[in-house]
Amino acid sequence: MRILALSLVLVTAPALGDEIKCEGPFAADSSESRLIETFGKENVVTGDVPGPEGSTVLATTVYPNDPAKSIEFGWWDEASLERTAYFTVPAGDTAPGGLKAGMTVKEVEALNGGPFYLYGFFWDYGGSAGFEGGKLGYIEGGCVVSVRFAVGDYPPDLDVTAISGDRQISSIEPLLATVNARVDTITVGYRDSSAAED
Repeated sequence: MRILALSLVLVTAPALGDEIKCEGPFAADSSESRLIETFGKENVVTGDVPGPEGSTVLATTVYPNDPAKSIEFGWWDEASLERTAYFTVPAGDTAPGGLKAGMTVKEVEALNGGPFYLYGFFWDYGGSAGFEGGKLGYIEGGCVVSVRFAVGDYPPDLDVTAISGDRQISSIEPLLATVNARVDTITVGYRDSSAAED
């Protein structure tokens, strides 16, 4: 029986570099207990983590001591630690839709099948992008992907005003290639199913 349980864990837990799908431990109906079953109790920790704008939020972290594998899960039902609100994707893994850390704006545009919008850089939500109307706007399993781009090296005298601050920028903006904007983080989320039923 113990060997069978171990086999199930090996089958359901993705290896580093695998493509994550919106199912199993990553499904909308997942929970802390499912994460423990999948990844092992010793690899799952729940507690406060840094949130936006200096806040803290309750989350469950898988592999908290290994930055290369760490995955953070937020819950719509924080009391029961159930119903996935979001999870982060490790840099070495492929996110739903084929997204990977390090991709250029043009590579993401190709996955999406067309242009998309992202926020300007150099503020709290800088470089964030969601997808509506393209291929990345619908992912099998009902999840929603979003990414955050970071700028690379660029000439210090370059005028980056057009891609700075709280504004939406089209992915066709040439400056994005000039500053070598690439995917830095990927987050996968779900809408609150209980709210939809009310």
